[in-house]
Amino acid sequence: MKHFFLLIIMFATLAVDAQVKISGKITSTQNKPLKGVSITIIDSYDGSTTDSLGNFSFLTSETGVKVISATMAGFREFKNNINIIKDDITLNITIKELITELNAVVVTAGAFEASDKKKGAALTSLDVVTTPGAQGEITGAFKTLPGTQQVGESEGLFVRGGTATESKIFIDGTLVNNFFFSSLPGVSTRGRFNPFLFKGQVFSTGGYSALYGQALSASLALESADLPEKTEGNINLSAVGVGAGIQKLAKNKNAAWGITYNYTNVGLAFALIKLQNIDFFKTPIGHQGDFNFRIKTKNGGMIKYYGYLSWNRTGIRNLDIDSSTLKDAFSIENVNTFQNITWKENIGKGWKINTALSYSTNKDNIENELQDANNNKTQFFVPSGYLFKNFSLTNKAIYAQARMVIDKKIGGLNAIRFGTDYFYSKENATYTIFNGNKFTDSVTDNLNAIFAETDLYITKDIAVKAGTRLEHSTFMKKWNIAPRASIAYKLKNKSQVSFAYGIFYQNPERKYLPTLTNGLNFAKATHYILQYQLVNNGRNFRTELFYKNYANLFKTQPNANGREVAANNNGDGFAKGIEFFWRDKKTIKNLDYWISYSYLDTKRNYLNYPDNITPNFAAKHTASFVAKKFVTKWKTGFNMSYTIASGRPYYNIGYNSLLSKYVIKEQGKTINYNSLGFSFNYLPNLGKTNKKSFIVWVVSVSNLLNQKQEFGYNFSQLNTNKVASAPPYKRFVYAGCFISFGIDKTNDAINNNL
Repeated sequence: MKHFFLLIIMFATLAVDAQVKISGKITSTQNKPLKGVSITIIDSYDGSTTDSLGNFSFLTSETGVKVISATMAGFREFKNNINIIKDDITLNITIKELITELNAVVVTAGAFEASDKKKGAALTSLDVVTTPGAQGEITGAFKTLPGTQQVGESEGLFVRGGTATESKIFIDGTLVNNFFFSSLPGVSTRGRFNPFLFKGQVFSTGGYSALYGQALSASLALESADLPEKTEGNINLSAVGVGAGIQKLAKNKNAAWGITYNYTNVGLAFALIKLQNIDFFKTPIGHQGDFNFRIKTKNGGMIKYYGYLSWNRTGIRNLDIDSSTLKDAFSIENVNTFQNITWKENIGKGWKINTALSYSTNKDNIENELQDANNNKTQFFVPSGYLFKNFSLTNKAIYAQARMVIDKKIGGLNAIRFGTDYFYSKENATYTIFNGNKFTDSVTDNLNAIFAETDLYITKDIAVKAGTRLEHSTFMKKWNIAPRASIAYKLKNKSQVSFAYGIFYQNPERKYLPTLTNGLNFAKATHYILQYQLVNNGRNFRTELFYKNYANLFKTQPNANGREVAANNNGDGFAKGIEFFWRDKKTIKNLDYWISYSYLDTKRNYLNYPDNITPNFAAKHTASFVAKKFVTKWKTGFNMSYTIASGRPYYNIGYNSLLSKYVIKEQGKTINYNSLGFSFNYLPNLGKTNKKSFIVWVVSVSNLLNQKQEFGYNFSQLNTNKVASAPPYKRFVYAGCFISFGIDKTNDAINNNL
């Protein structure tokens, strides 16, 4: 027995002597020691974890070539072969941190994201439709963000010294040429599309991606919703119309279709609201319908189709600016269609394809007649300027786009994408003057583009986006190349700095074509943006410095018929300023609010401007305050917004035939803009069980304090008369009821402070 125990002790001693010590240190790529890293020999029980200094040590009896592994959450796994013989092994290991959407810096210079899922989103999708004063219109909500102007006499987004036509809107990557209803003189119109069609929006006030073009100042990219959670229906009733819709989900939950219809008639609303200096002799009415389907593919892709059709008619009567008794009666009838179909697919090994086709048409029938005090058509031959106030215009347009984008992931979040765009546009206009004579013109263009872009995450704290876009226009017979780049660096306190640079080009507006001379080129803008942003615990602060240089802006001259047409690219200009945005959901309990401020210094020499002057749509100071609070006990959400802007310049510009140039006859500045908006939303069946329908009552008031608003002046070309441009009503009240069937969305309303 004694010898037996001696043998056990001897073999145990030999086993210990046969073990090899493996030790070392594990650090990050920034040479920082990592605590808690698990290091093991694969297919064995031997291993250890690192201490606070990154050191580790363990014994192993394994021999030969083995694989050692080091793992830690948030870092890429380390694997390497080691040859275990009899000598101790010392390892110094560096592991790389994984870059994920949760910890990576985000390139955001110049861009606001409105999405329910994106990290650091300035606004959520629900914010877009519940902002007071926006009247449920997509672009109305974005006007509370810095960089935008409060232009009430024309629709569209005026951004950082740019016109509305310099901001383009895209749906699933395809350009929407007539996003807004057709214009009325001096009256801003709404967007055509229901905000609930979209699950996310990216509003770029500058420096936007190379995937988009033909926007000199800004872009708004809208992404349509995917499959609904379940079959649902909705009905809306209001003082301005009625509507209904259904979204039907297939039993296998891999496909869905939907259809909606809306009828608009603002006659009741206008009967209750006092209009100022305007007579709607044809009540605004309209019919809008749309159809969509969604199909999920086997490889996780998606096919989407959306089709839209609308018919609208209205007519307004204003006092004629050139006389004290005559009137101008303007009427318009519009038919618009828009269709797009997209296909996204995973094609293997990190490759994705995204294709899109869109086709749209727009037809405007416009009539204008001079009327006497009794609203009867009249015609004067002296002075001759009155003759041309009796006219009609028919404008027909076709737009089509084909698009393909290829995307490839290159480890983590790194990616490259490239693709091509093809745009076709054709517009025909027929102008009929007082004596029945007709004048027609037509413009056709084929625009081809190729683009490439890359996302590079050097570390989780440094990201670079770089790309370029090449375009060719058959109408102008010109090429352009537009490089764009941005970089972001994340700081230690959950903040980051970003810088963006880019060159952007745009064709001339259709209404200034055909041209007097050949040789027109693209208008050009170069953007420089420096941003600081802090997103932490329900608070979001960002500030941006920007400078934008304009070149090759279009200058106009009168043709033989007195119509202004593009003559050359001798215009230029600049825009510079600073902006602030602050959103806070935490400081004050149950209160969500944001504040924005913009300072803009801009001048441009374009169209008929005689020199570099501040454009009449640009205010030097603009600020907005929005607050939202939901009181569960009362089942009611209260929302308010207040916007103020300094006065805008106005000019009376006329052509001096003796000097053969345009001159400023009169100039000034409007009063400051002020508008207080308020809304409340009541959910009567909140908290009830076994609900089959879900109701939200909405009341919204714009310009609650009835403050005077002026957007500029219209000037007579026959005498010294001038008339302020003002909204058709000082205060507008909207009341409506929304009923949904199938899905209870009241919790969304509460959670997002409706």
